[in-house]
Amino acid sequence: MGYGHDPYTERAKAAFREIFGAESDIYFTFNGTGANVVALSCLTQPYEAVICPATAHLQTDECGAFERFAGCKLLAVECEDGKLTLEHLKAFGHPSREEHHVQPRVVSISQSTELGTLYEPAELRELCEYAHAQEWYVHMDGARISNAAAALELGLREASRDLGIDVLSFGGTKNGLLGGEAVVFFDGTLHRGAAPFARKQGMQLASKMRFIAAQFLALLQDERWRRYAARANAMAKKLESGVAGIGGVRITRPVHCNAVFATLDRRAIERIQKRFFFYVFDETLPEVRWMTHHGTRDEDVDAFCKAVAESLAQ
Repeated sequence: MGYGHDPYTERAKAAFREIFGAESDIYFTFNGTGANVVALSCLTQPYEAVICPATAHLQTDECGAFERFAGCKLLAVECEDGKLTLEHLKAFGHPSREEHHVQPRVVSISQSTELGTLYEPAELRELCEYAHAQEWYVHMDGARISNAAAALELGLREASRDLGIDVLSFGGTKNGLLGGEAVVFFDGTLHRGAAPFARKQGMQLASKMRFIAAQFLALLQDERWRRYAARANAMAKKLESGVAGIGGVRITRPVHCNAVFATLDRRAIERIQKRFFFYVFDETLPEVRWMTHHGTRDEDVDAFCKAVAESLAQ
């Protein structure tokens, strides 16, 4: 049977419910942008808005997909470390009810953030409590929720639903899956029946969904997600240590999960990129972002550190 009417998809949904609760409603998608768009479009009307950091993937790297699809506005907040604070939210806490202004409806945060930082549980709980007091929803872009939960030594539910999150875009692709993400509404009534239609209209309904679902079955079994994420995090720490002693490299941000940010000579960056792929995160500095993953080996990190040292020595 196609379109999710198969035993693999049902078992995968059941596995999610075992973790997040029987009331959870799960929708598999192809990619993270699709997951975010489907989740947020179910929570908003066209005259409503989503508050998010200016560095959010939703704002910077999804080509305006949510705004085009939902017709809603993003209210991007400048955050030094990629994290919203209570003070940021309070600036939107007394919105005008006049028809001239969009109305905040959702707060969207990323865990971990695009800058590799982490919200501590108390920080997230505080944000969620304030948002709910304003009758706002809280969405988590969890492309790297597994890395965050592993770093915080929490379970997936403890790192999301139990802190007050309403809807989670659960990342699979960045933690070992060939392809696939999941939208998890922790209260199945939250989307008011809109989610199946939003997913179809958003071109995220897989005809052979069993191939996405089977991957999640494997990822969730025996906390494989944690082993994969912990490996990625450990390799980032090894990379941080390996490059920290190389003259000309400056680590620019704390390493919490699987991302290392650094500045170094632009010509050296170009030489390294001929051997290894990575992004220049901020061209003005320039600041690079080096990512590790579940399959990164110790020898991979050693080879990369050697390439960095050789490129800077030229």
